[in-house]
Amino acid sequence: QVQLVESGGGVVQAGGSLRLSCAASGRTFSSYNGGWFRQAPGKEREFVAAVTWRGNSTYYADSVKGRFIASIDNAKNTVYLQMNKVKPEDTAVYSCVASRTSIWNIATHQDYWGQGTQVTVSS
Repeated sequence: QVQLVESGGGVVQAGGSLRLSCAASGRTFSSYNGGWFRQAPGKEREFVAAVTWRGNSTYYADSVKGRFIASIDNAKNTVYLQMNKVKPEDTAVYSCVASRTSIWNIATHQDYWGQGTQVTVSS
């Protein structure tokens, strides 16, 4: 079992930055790739970003490419999502995931989920 706990959500102005963290505990996190999803009110949950457990490859949804950066610190068992140049449409509950599948398939296969953290972008 892997337990995931997100933090770092809050209210940020459009154009600003925010960093989300996802702390993993339980079974070693080093065998799992990490990812982020988000769900806005009234919308379906969507894939945002993924990073390999080595931190050497990343994959992003087109909507955040060039603005968000996913990273991982294995020493801290923590996955991060650096959100830059945020837009009002980035407002959502952001959840992290752990998956044994490749980062290119993580959008359709996840093994563990965190509880989510709210991000609100004000215009």
